[in-house]
Amino acid sequence: MSIDTPKDASGQPTARKHTALPKAQILIEALPWLTRHRGKTVVIKFGGNAMVDEELKAAFAQDVVFLHHAGLKPVVVHGGGPQISKALDRHGIVSEFKAGLRVTTEDAMDVVRMVLAGQVQRELVGLLNQHGPLAVGLTGEDAHTITATKHQPRIEGELVDIGRVGEITEIDTGAIEALLADGRIPVVSSIARSQDDHHVYNVNADTAAAALAAALDAETLMVLTDVEGLYEDWPDSDEVISRLTARELEKLLPELASGMVPKMEGCLHAVRNGVQTARVIDGRVQHSILLEIFTDEGIGTMVVPDTGHVPEGES
Repeated sequence: MSIDTPKDASGQPTARKHTALPKAQILIEALPWLTRHRGKTVVIKFGGNAMVDEELKAAFAQDVVFLHHAGLKPVVVHGGGPQISKALDRHGIVSEFKAGLRVTTEDAMDVVRMVLAGQVQRELVGLLNQHGPLAVGLTGEDAHTITATKHQPRIEGELVDIGRVGEITEIDTGAIEALLADGRIPVVSSIARSQDDHHVYNVNADTAAAALAAALDAETLMVLTDVEGLYEDWPDSDEVISRLTARELEKLLPELASGMVPKMEGCLHAVRNGVQTARVIDGRVQHSILLEIFTDEGIGTMVVPDTGHVPEGES
């Protein structure tokens, strides 16, 4: 049997055009990032529209599993604002916010705990485990992973009681590190127990992710949100700041919209406590995590330490 070789107009053999070649080029582009991040811990805060859109949830799970198989050590931290609000409505409990935080009564805390640990976490663990026996769910209560004390924000100069809202006082990474060493993907719900009064507290998930990233000496903190990143001059401009130092971010904090404050404060805490980069990325974009870590372009806003040093391979 003979095989016909493609020939040009002069009769000389020509190479076949392989339609899969662009896929190979994409993989080669990712090589420096794969090399650099291999073995490093990446903490990802899962939130925003990615939590409620079925396609985005599935893409998120694929991204996290890809990171795992590429040799990184992903840790997922989640809240559940939309789900909590719906559950509170069903129980006849009014959702109220003060200083950008959910007022959490004792009855509301029971619902928050149920939703985070019994609904959102279970669904996310299930999505990840469609790709293999990888994900293990835990809350900040487990093994004293997150310890908190009662948080009272100051509004117009006065301390205000907003119920079971916690301020992180201590992180114990033992359980998470054991799971990572066993090749698992920890999925952490942002609730914590207090050593002061032994109550369970609702902790802001952005704050929890940043604290865990610092305690784990993570390479990167990634915060998924519903905007493209940090805007240069919102609402007058939709130009996204691609990169800024911790000092530059600190100057901007008083001007930020309330919803961005805990995310950017988390990024600031992370890079000032050993994390190499902190990134706010658009969770409405499918596979935004892979685009940010493994491509030349990247998306979102990256925060780096005050030295302004950008790790090798970053832009």
